[in-house]
Amino acid sequence: MNRRLFITIHLYLSSFFAAAVLLVAISGGLYLIGVKGETAETVVTSLPKAGRGSLEALSKADMQALLADAGVGDFDFEYVRQSGKRAYTRPTSRTHYLVDATGPTVDIVKREPDLQARMIELHKGHGPTVFKTFQKIFALGMVFIILSGLWLGLTAPRLVRNTTVSFGAGLALFLVLVLA
Repeated sequence: MNRRLFITIHLYLSSFFAAAVLLVAISGGLYLIGVKGETAETVVTSLPKAGRGSLEALSKADMQALLADAGVGDFDFEYVRQSGKRAYTRPTSRTHYLVDATGPTVDIVKREPDLQARMIELHKGHGPTVFKTFQKIFALGMVFIILSGLWLGLTAPRLVRNTTVSFGAGLALFLVLVLA
């Protein structure tokens, strides 16, 4: 692969993934400084536990039946994420439901995340399946962008010194922070 083609691919991928990089940087940065977003919760109903069987391994069909019993009939979700006696419809990057069977009743809770909470959920990989597929491609693209940028800098005579110093400093700081 010639240098010009490498630069072109590097630039196009950088431009293409700019929005995803900004999502990750902004949502992650805000999260780290304590801006985690809010998720409004509304208890839709509380159902009796009697006759419901085990609530620790809900399938998608089980969740649909519970939501229908709660009067939520037109809600669509991709899958269920179980955590003990609590189950969430996914994706959680948009309005979703929680089934909480930790108390004396089975509570059905509607959860509506604000923009920051949505971005965090996407950042964590809790978005729709198509978005998770995009994130996998994004990860590969970022690896290519970083490695190609490093290679381009190390193979350009005018840039090799600055690239080496910058890479070395970044690597050293990373190792210090990881091993500390």
